[in-house]
Amino acid sequence: MLQSWQFWALLSAAFAALTAIFAKVGVSDINSNFATFLRTIVVIVALTCILLATDGFEPLGKVPPKAMVFLVLSGLATGASWLCYFRALQIGKASQVAPIDKLSVVLVALFAAVFLGERLSAGGWAGVGLISAGALVLALT
Repeated sequence: MLQSWQFWALLSAAFAALTAIFAKVGVSDINSNFATFLRTIVVIVALTCILLATDGFEPLGKVPPKAMVFLVLSGLATGASWLCYFRALQIGKASQVAPIDKLSVVLVALFAAVFLGERLSAGGWAGVGLISAGALVLALT
């Protein structure tokens, strides 16, 4: 099971759900950007501990330049996403913010098709449509 991408994806979804609930309570009395900063510190400390415990650190010189550029871009996108997400949670309902945030699944499918040349089946595109519709129904009701 630990080698199954499905297992890890489900855990990711469960932790993402907890993130929304915990963050909604956490941003109620402080600036959402500062809340994101505190969250980021926790992530850095936790990942440092994991890397130390698993001997997972690698020399930066081993990271290919292309990988470094795209990891930096990914980090910037993550930071922007977190800032926007926390602000949305601060002013909106978690039960409405989270579904709109999950439209990222739809955007990933679109971006993967356009930029990575990935192909979805007709059923895959139907799933993308259903996710879109479901997210909108949840967020707007």
